[in-house]
Amino acid sequence: MQGIWTTERIRAAEDRLLAVTPDGELMRRAAFALAVHAAEMLAEHTGSVSGRRVTLLVGSGNNGGDALWAGAFLRRRNVAVSAILLKPERAHGPGLAALKRSGGKVVSLEDGPQWIRRADLVVDGIVGISARGPLRPDAAALLEHVSAPVLAVDLPSGVDPDTGAVDGPAVVADRTVTFGALKPVHALAPASCGEVSLVDIGLRLSEPDLQRLDTADVAAAWPVPGPDDDKYSQGVVGVAAGSATYPGAAVLAAGAAVRATSGLVRYAGHAADVVRGQWPEVIATGSVTDAGRVQAWVVGPGIGTGHEGREVLRFVLGRGVPVCADADATTIIARSPDVLDARDPDTPLVLTPHAGEFERLMGSPPGADRVAAARAAARKYDAVVLLKGHCTVVAAPDGRALVNTPRGSWLATAGSGDVLSGLVGALLAAGLDPWLAAGAAAHVHSLAGSLAADGAPTSASGILGAIPDALRSVRSLTS
Repeated sequence: MQGIWTTERIRAAEDRLLAVTPDGELMRRAAFALAVHAAEMLAEHTGSVSGRRVTLLVGSGNNGGDALWAGAFLRRRNVAVSAILLKPERAHGPGLAALKRSGGKVVSLEDGPQWIRRADLVVDGIVGISARGPLRPDAAALLEHVSAPVLAVDLPSGVDPDTGAVDGPAVVADRTVTFGALKPVHALAPASCGEVSLVDIGLRLSEPDLQRLDTADVAAAWPVPGPDDDKYSQGVVGVAAGSATYPGAAVLAAGAAVRATSGLVRYAGHAADVVRGQWPEVIATGSVTDAGRVQAWVVGPGIGTGHEGREVLRFVLGRGVPVCADADATTIIARSPDVLDARDPDTPLVLTPHAGEFERLMGSPPGADRVAAARAAARKYDAVVLLKGHCTVVAAPDGRALVNTPRGSWLATAGSGDVLSGLVGALLAAGLDPWLAAGAAAHVHSLAGSLAADGAPTSASGILGAIPDALRSVRSLTS
């Protein structure tokens, strides 16, 4: 897993490292790496490095110093470097002196736009991880003239480093070079950061505040049948979803459980005939009371929020097996929290709300800090909470949290959540830790969405159809 640390902990680690490092060495080390990435971007976008133009947007902090030193290093490769100082009186002294010695040019804020328009690459060194809030007007005005690729120092200026929130003018980077460790912004604001490159500068950090599963983690966690397995040992998942009027949720959730390689899928509900016609391998019945034994339940998509839906949810929660409660089930819990009385406190529960459902569950929207919001909901309901959104956050009652950074926005389509709930249920039935099950399901769901879209909009059915390719891609790492 990739570790992610809050900016407070990273600043403390940097202070410890600076105390035992010769003055200026750490900044020069970081700046040299930044210059290497800048040269790579120039070569990628223009075909050459020598003779190209780079403009630095320089603030008053250490990020501005990194940018200035990087400019000095780029001058050694015959790159024309101009620096726009947003606060000249507070510019990093040694970095500014190094740039001037190397032949770099310092230009005024008033003349800045013309140098930005000429640039082959713009380096964002406006603010660092201590800053909060949107860019100030003078910096925001400069961004209007940017047409070249942007390389951000540590994080895109104007984006909150701990939440990824954008509340006003902010940099949108093509690449972000960060130092020492990943910060929450890098996982929570992919559209702002672009490609993120991590440079090791020797920070010592303990357990991370947030984690992100990589493909190897998912490959190791996803169940693969062995020679002694049968349909029961691979996990039997029950799906209570859909209705006669709206059978699509049932088809999608049950189909996802099938394609996630569950040993056996049992469907219970009014869409039994439709599910049976679409997925002949599913054992379909009309009622949860007739479904037979399962090792986990998926409940909620399309069941309605009336009396019948409440009774279905109450029955499922009382079976003593893990439950993934999605869609209408989360609304029922929010409106009638007494349904949770049927649940054995030791039985795992995964809640999968989108922002609106989260607001019903918690009484307020997730807000800017979605990680903190998911953790609060996990504590309140003693459940794993998978908070859907552009970036999916998964939090456990014990405080563990992970984020799934998407590959585009292709999952924002009707029925996509039904597919995700089927994946979660299959992994719960296979015996995975609920927090890991939710995270691994989100990862494969995101990958399937990307494969299905292939650069164009797709549908929930397309995402469902791409699950086998996503799993093949994941498992290729262990073959």
